[in-house]
Amino acid sequence: MPIDPLQAKARALWEGLAAAPVSFLAGGGVSVVASPKSNLCPPGWVGVVSLGDAAVVTAPTEPSAALVRDGLEALPMAAVTDADAVREVLPVAEVLGPATLSYVSSDAFLPAPPGPPAARQLPSDHPALRNLEEAVGEDDAGDAALGEITSPAFVMRVGGRVVAAAGYRSWPGRVAHLSVLTDPAWRGRGFARVAASAAVTHAFAAGLLPQWRARPLASRRVAAALGFRELGAQLSIKLAGCH
Repeated sequence: MPIDPLQAKARALWEGLAAAPVSFLAGGGVSVVASPKSNLCPPGWVGVVSLGDAAVVTAPTEPSAALVRDGLEALPMAAVTDADAVREVLPVAEVLGPATLSYVSSDAFLPAPPGPPAARQLPSDHPALRNLEEAVGEDDAGDAALGEITSPAFVMRVGGRVVAAAGYRSWPGRVAHLSVLTDPAWRGRGFARVAASAAVTHAFAAGLLPQWRARPLASRRVAAALGFRELGAQLSIKLAGCH
């Protein structure tokens, strides 16, 4: 079966972020490795990333890796990023995710129709972006991580106020990790799609592969409208009793 070029690029990214020798198995399945410096998850946690029919998993120590390896062997591939299923086979204390991982190639990209309304560009440290984060609340602002973007911000204004914004952070492997945020009072009006479309266009111009990580269904729908394909998922877990 031919290798999906988009999936191959995504797998190369996450293999590098694992910070230890690990790879997505060609025949499918789960690969678990001890990696205390893994970037798949917060320090001291277990990181699970599935793409297609394979997954890579990092654990902070060799004993925890053995525990995770034995536990995940009991699950079908489709369940290794299912928090409830993982709780059945591992002593889970905390969970982040799961979040879907979506990618788009330049030839599959579906840009938003030209405005109005049109996205405008702002510096990534513009005060209007911090005002937007305050308006949406800590949880949504934390998920979007707009404060971490390395690109310009592409914003939508209503009455002079920024109600939606998008940008990206440059990741290893020439990947653009998208951040998209909309004021709850202005959601469902297409603003996120227009702002994100401008950010994706900027990423392609820089020769980067756009990556969209999302938990809410509404965010996943925006990604799909722009041509992104859901290729996998990411789950981070903190094991009970493991330090």
